[in-house]
Amino acid sequence: MNNNTDLDNLISKIQTGDITSLSKAITLVESSKSNHQALALNLLSKLSPNKNKTFRIGISGSPGVGKSTFIDTFGEMLCSLGHKVAVLAVDPSSEISKGAILGDKTRMENLSKNPRAFIRPSASGGTLGGVAKRTRETVTLCETAGFDVMLIETVGVGQSEIVVKSLVDFFLLLVQSGSGDELQGIKKGIVEIADTLVVTKDDGTNQNIVRITKAEYENALHYLSPINDFWFPKVLTCSAIDNIGLDNIWGNIKEFYLKAENEHYIFQNRKKQEVVWYQNNIFEEVKNMLLKNPKFKSMFNKYSIEIAENKTNSSIAYEKSKEILKSILG
Repeated sequence: MNNNTDLDNLISKIQTGDITSLSKAITLVESSKSNHQALALNLLSKLSPNKNKTFRIGISGSPGVGKSTFIDTFGEMLCSLGHKVAVLAVDPSSEISKGAILGDKTRMENLSKNPRAFIRPSASGGTLGGVAKRTRETVTLCETAGFDVMLIETVGVGQSEIVVKSLVDFFLLLVQSGSGDELQGIKKGIVEIADTLVVTKDDGTNQNIVRITKAEYENALHYLSPINDFWFPKVLTCSAIDNIGLDNIWGNIKEFYLKAENEHYIFQNRKKQEVVWYQNNIFEEVKNMLLKNPKFKSMFNKYSIEIAENKTNSSIAYEKSKEILKSILG
């Protein structure tokens, strides 16, 4: 792929829903190689804005809550309703190898075989927010390929998960029953940005405690301020294994979109998200450029070592570094 013709052919194939071409484009976008990044930028610049209605849904929750089982069953239901579902499943990454340590396709056995679904596991690479660095571009490519429902599964390991809110329209938080109190084990910041909470595993002997947990979360939400004037978060229950409550969840999501569109929220929110994406990437690029600057790199390493060896303190090092930084930036 060395010229515009190659890129145009790739885009044409993506627009027909060709999964091989879509996967190839996502791999190109995710690549850290400079020549690939240039091609990816050219590719993305050639994509026409998607004018079709699409659903961008973030799904999070603590490990063990049943995210993959939920997405497997929920995605199957959406496909049966005629939707095309793209699952962007972000795996935790090994701090040593930076590779994914979980296999999402094996954990979504039914959905991975559905011709109306596309599952793309990506290592988070330690990215803040539990989402892969190029998730936004991947969403754009999937929408170009005709997928109208994006399910972005995040790592679910901490408060930095709220970063996913800048990628989606609707944020679904899965919670477990029997936690002892309504916010135990869940960071308050995540609960505050959730558009709907779902208590999972509403089956068998769990049903009693699920009802109690649901009431506890409903009570907790009354003490939090809603994000939008047009929507107050609901607490629902489901059993992905028994396929119970999933239709209510989808109905709830569609109700949100109907109200959001009446308020012109979806378009305005996505434009705001683009601004945040631009600003964050510029800051990231400035950081990378500075770390490549010999003078800054020398200063940065020098003071980092001196602080660690107790030869100076962080405040003094910070003030000295600011002066050097000013000389570099002019």
